[in-house]
Amino acid sequence: MYLTRAADLEEQSWFTGKIGHHFKVLTPDNRERGGLGASLNRLPQGCVAVPFHWHALEDEIFYILSGKGIFRYGEELAEVGPGDTINCPAGTGIAHQIGNPHAEDLVYLCMGPHHAHEVCGYPDNGKVMVRSTKQVGTLQVAPYMEGEPEQPNIFALWEQSKT
Repeated sequence: MYLTRAADLEEQSWFTGKIGHHFKVLTPDNRERGGLGASLNRLPQGCVAVPFHWHALEDEIFYILSGKGIFRYGEELAEVGPGDTINCPAGTGIAHQIGNPHAEDLVYLCMGPHHAHEVCGYPDNGKVMVRSTKQVGTLQVAPYMEGEPEQPNIFALWEQSKT
């Protein structure tokens, strides 16, 4: 579709306690193929849209349409409002988050790609998301060769394949 009318879209909601938001995906075809996408987001009072996170591959841009909110970028906090543009480049390791402490809903556009192999880090809870594996969890630091068998498995598999 080349034209999407936000008024014609049903608003969806995703919430777990105070983390979540209402949204309309404005470019569903692009999202499915990993292209540049946009969504219209509405964030109620006392909520953050998503956990504090950084992206390895996906730049994100937010444009505030109405309401006021706070933006957390690394160790910095800033109040945001209508007309403000927020740029969160990928690959920096700097996490970001938008929250709404005000009575009026915060409404904004979110734009960015939906990369099939995205990796996100969550500094507040130590988790990592690997989209291609559909997994979120914590990592344990280990030496590169830890757990490798003395005889590499490839040789046993090769012998099995010949029988």
